[in-house]
Amino acid sequence: MKVLVAGGTGFIGSNLCAELATRGHEVTALSRSPDGDGLPDGVETAMGDVSAYDSIAETVADHDAVVNLVSLSPLFQPTGDTSHEEVHLRGTENLVRAAEDGGVERFVQMSGNGADPDSPIEFIRTKGEAERVVRDADLEWVLFRPSVVFGDGDEFVGFTKLVTTPYVTALPGGGKTRFQPIWVGDLVPILADALEGDEHVGETYEIGGPEVLTLADVTKLAYEAEGKSVTILPVPLSLAKIGFTALSPVPFVPFGPDQARSLKMDNTVADNGVTAFGRTEDELRTLASYLGLERSQTSATEREIV
Repeated sequence: MKVLVAGGTGFIGSNLCAELATRGHEVTALSRSPDGDGLPDGVETAMGDVSAYDSIAETVADHDAVVNLVSLSPLFQPTGDTSHEEVHLRGTENLVRAAEDGGVERFVQMSGNGADPDSPIEFIRTKGEAERVVRDADLEWVLFRPSVVFGDGDEFVGFTKLVTTPYVTALPGGGKTRFQPIWVGDLVPILADALEGDEHVGETYEIGGPEVLTLADVTKLAYEAEGKSVTILPVPLSLAKIGFTALSPVPFVPFGPDQARSLKMDNTVADNGVTAFGRTEDELRTLASYLGLERSQTSATEREIV
């Protein structure tokens, strides 16, 4: 197939482009600032902004399938004139319209875990609204709702270290927010399978990794990989929200009230969709393994939180 990966030069996108190219597909990575660095030979690049229909329509029309990976990070508040609504909702509307007008058959949408059009959290709300657009489209669609994704070039581990310090650090709620991280190397074959198999059309899949980890767990693993220890000091979530809200207008502070609200929600899956793609959770790579920590991991309930 000829596959267009919107957001194809990003963290997940570059890995997916490589997977699709290995499978013999003709792949184009669409980006506002396309850069072939990190993409395998044979993957084409195209310039386009999903928030501007005219910039993508011609490129989209030349493909059999589209994967929409364009997204703002849920970990940071948007900067400048960008917004979750412009990128997630309007961007999806434009890609879907271009796909319908251009005769595209298959449309794979990367949503977000917990996507809900009624959520008070902008990231979650606009992801939910974008899902409605995809489901109403005259296309063969597949929706994915992953938990956090880790791997080379990710934001997740780096974010954890950005908001903490080694040895002693404070975390909202003691870092009890739960995640189910999945390795990008396990995720992208699943996305590729969704493009190739008709049995996945019209389905929505929650996707998570092999284990549930708290933010405290992740913090300890990140520093342990550097040979450092860390003791977690709990900060009430109510105080964290006040602090994030007060600091959100400061240009160089990347957190706001949405990030505080997100810490009240677990980012785990109830029914892991990996099984629909012939995989089991125990086959997936753990975060500890990725970080070079081969010993068995223990959960936050088994670790001391001061």
